[in-house]
Amino acid sequence: MEMKLKRAAARHQAFTLMEVMLAVVIVGVEFVSLYVAISQGFAVVQSARENLRATQIMQEQVEIIRVLDWDKVTTTPSPWNFNANFYPAGGTNQGLTYSGKIAVTDAPVPAAYTADMRLVVVSLTWTNGGTTTRVSRNRELRTLVSRYGLHNYFLQP
Repeated sequence: MEMKLKRAAARHQAFTLMEVMLAVVIVGVEFVSLYVAISQGFAVVQSARENLRATQIMQEQVEIIRVLDWDKVTTTPSPWNFNANFYPAGGTNQGLTYSGKIAVTDAPVPAAYTADMRLVVVSLTWTNGGTTTRVSRNRELRTLVSRYGLHNYFLQP
């Protein structure tokens, strides 16, 4: 008989209101933290995409400069301006427009090489594709361009 009373008493026990409220608060904090972490992760991925595309655009411009005739490199007025677009696959994003400038100046090399070398600076600016805050970003790439190729100047036999 005594055993039945203990089981009946155990069935009627429950959580108090304070315990339930504490559990709800803990679960709520966990969900908010998870949401913030996921949204920050997407923002980091978007920023990495934009930076990678900026690097690709600058590298493309440097490769174009390197195949130009030497007279074209030295006589075209500097800076040259250009625009490039980035349309990510899918989504409602309308894409980004990268604005660039190429400046060709005298290279910081010994006097014996100054007539045959130029310093090319490719600058790129864009406004990030975030929906909440817009941040202006910029990148710069510097390289040397020579009349006969770099191997004739810097590699010693």
